[in-house]
Amino acid sequence: MSERLKLGVIGLGRAFTLMLPTFASHPLIAMVAASDPRSDARERFTEEFGAKAYEDAEALCADPEVQAVYVASPHQFHVDHVKLAAVHGKHVLVEKPMALTVDDCREMIAVARQAGIKLLVGHSHSYDLPYLRTREMIRTGAYGRVRMINALNFTDFLYRPRRPEELDTKAGGGVVFSQAAHQVDIVRLLAGAKAKSVRAFTGSWDPTRPTEGAYNAQINFENGCFASLTYSGYAHFDTDEFGGWWGELGQKRDADASYGRARQALRSAKTEAEEIEMKNRRAYGPSGRDAFRVTGDVAHNHFGLVVVSCERADLRPMPEAVIVYGDETRHVEELVAPRIPRAEVVNELYDAVVVGRPPLHSGEWGLATLEICLAILASAEHGREIDLHHQV
Repeated sequence: MSERLKLGVIGLGRAFTLMLPTFASHPLIAMVAASDPRSDARERFTEEFGAKAYEDAEALCADPEVQAVYVASPHQFHVDHVKLAAVHGKHVLVEKPMALTVDDCREMIAVARQAGIKLLVGHSHSYDLPYLRTREMIRTGAYGRVRMINALNFTDFLYRPRRPEELDTKAGGGVVFSQAAHQVDIVRLLAGAKAKSVRAFTGSWDPTRPTEGAYNAQINFENGCFASLTYSGYAHFDTDEFGGWWGELGQKRDADASYGRARQALRSAKTEAEEIEMKNRRAYGPSGRDAFRVTGDVAHNHFGLVVVSCERADLRPMPEAVIVYGDETRHVEELVAPRIPRAEVVNELYDAVVVGRPPLHSGEWGLATLEICLAILASAEHGREIDLHHQV
């Protein structure tokens, strides 16, 4: 068995809960420490994993046992926490979005380079096997060049419990920072070229949730491919209907039982404090790791409907397969069901840190994705196409 990578976690909130099943079951990871301001989260982490827990992120980064740090703190703290890790010589996996400004991303890349550490950005859904396999199929050349990509996702994102800054665009709130990063990553991965420009529109339609809840973006690429990205988090239509009711995290869903649940639950929070408390109950701490384990039938993670139009076929990555719609026949490339959810994230991190393989989702990759997210907001605000300058 290979030596395990000793991981410390900054932030035991919602992002961590999504990666928890991966870290807890992957044979290449040992969780040795965590930091979080909530005492109940620290106590449970220590109890469940026999690991250290700190109130302060700097103390975690100074721990000599920690080899790599997963930065899962709120968006606005990413730059400071990456810098802390770099100062102490720790490799970093930082959650998306990488940061809130291009300058912050460039600073993070610079400090990582100066410290000689590996910097990866994610989890985003471009790590998911259906999209990685589709990329491999495109690169064989069997289907010709990629000409057009359509990505569509409708969810209940805006009506899940939120902290105040998550409903404030200037503080990194809204669906563009949190959700467009997934779609942009996927489309960039499949286009296989640098993006040139963005034209976009955003929607903010509920004054009680005063941030962007929807967007539509058109991206032009240097190889002539163009992509359309549409997202709505307004909790009406649900694109899981197009994928056999497999949920984003690979879980089988009951469509009738779950319909309207997010809005209904949110109504019970009468104050800002009650909504924050509701959000905390969805984080690690009050509930242990078993509460976040997907049980029953599982498929791969995904992010809505994606169709890649090549010269000789349309390719549709799905939770269980990639469907190829060719000139005269249709066939299905089956995917083996995952044993460990999101294992691809740990595999890429381990390969970068231990094996020395250059990561796909590098700091430069994360910067390129954030630039497009910022261009979506700028294009919608100013009503014009935005040129891009930091693409890889």
